[in-house]
Amino acid sequence: MPSNSPTDPQPLSFDNTEIAFRGKNNKDLSRAYWLFKVISSNFLTRIGPPVTNFAMKTGLPIKGLIKATIFRQFCGGETIGECEQTIRQLASGKVGTILDYSVEGEEKESVFTLTAEEIIKTIRRATGDPSVPITVFKITGVGRFGLLAKLDAGNELTNAEHVEYVKLKGRVDMICRAAADAEVPVMIDAEESWIQDTIDKLALDMMQRYNRDAVIVYNTYQLYRHDKLVSLQKDAARAKSSGFILGAKLVRGAYMEKERKRAEERGYPSPIQPDKASTDRDYDLALQFCLDHTAQVAIVAGTHNEESCRLLCQLMAERGISPGNRHVFFSQLLGMSDNLSFNLADAGYHVAKYVPYGPVEAVLPYLFRRAQENTSIAGQTGRELGLIVKEKKRRKI
Repeated sequence: MPSNSPTDPQPLSFDNTEIAFRGKNNKDLSRAYWLFKVISSNFLTRIGPPVTNFAMKTGLPIKGLIKATIFRQFCGGETIGECEQTIRQLASGKVGTILDYSVEGEEKESVFTLTAEEIIKTIRRATGDPSVPITVFKITGVGRFGLLAKLDAGNELTNAEHVEYVKLKGRVDMICRAAADAEVPVMIDAEESWIQDTIDKLALDMMQRYNRDAVIVYNTYQLYRHDKLVSLQKDAARAKSSGFILGAKLVRGAYMEKERKRAEERGYPSPIQPDKASTDRDYDLALQFCLDHTAQVAIVAGTHNEESCRLLCQLMAERGISPGNRHVFFSQLLGMSDNLSFNLADAGYHVAKYVPYGPVEAVLPYLFRRAQENTSIAGQTGRELGLIVKEKKRRKI
């Protein structure tokens, strides 16, 4: 006979579109429908980035169109203030917001300083507000990619680069210290494999410093890399022996094509799993490992995969872990997989959406990745469209 203990998950259906789209009015739903119809065209997704970049650079009046369509679907606004409506809308469905300042590709120290200050503003905004439970940043937002690559390769730094690295570490520590003072967790995103070792070292150093009594800093593990399950296990062992809590955000990964291409061009073994089944296996094993060590490991399961979400709910129930346990979060991106986010939150699990923001022209690389991701992930766009159509029919619109 099934148990009725408080740790049992409530009945959960990822097909419940009434809950999934409760925060969208008919106009929002129709806009999302047409946007995903456009994204489903590989041709438009392929030619969109160069055409849009050309239009922006030549001053053609395209910004308004971008802001009203793809930007509105996947971003909260250009500033933290403009994200407030999205924060409230998500909170009405019991889903938290992860403010993500998504400016990329900068190389100047002055910009790195401004970016660090902006990330600290997201921490201040989150302070004391359960609707913004976690914050996030990229190391390449506050430091030069080339410097990280040189460190990863084990090449000797010049005196100027040593100074540059000290400044980078100072900015990372400033962000993590602000998070610790505010008691607001901060995630460090994963990036390309040829800079990731340096990022991992920085993240673990910050955890050792700030995760003594509570989880403040999370590192990100991309399980489409064949070595990351072992990395997770080693880091958990280090956390246990050193007396800190490991914060682990688990994702499948975001740079597969770039990684494979670089490995082929440079003649080294690809760090990427041989197939999707291997990635799925390691992701699910990582979930299981973390839940077997919840006293020492706190996780954010960043996934749009329904089966992984179901598995995590099942694993929690089997281990008597309450849906309200603060060491387990689910996370998806704004504008995608609302059927997962809102149905999980409605069943009592902790869920937070990444809400990117920043000037339209600066977040275009992020937006193009989202559009391409929806066409490259098998069935993602079709799944989104099918759910929207189902809800339109339910509403009779």
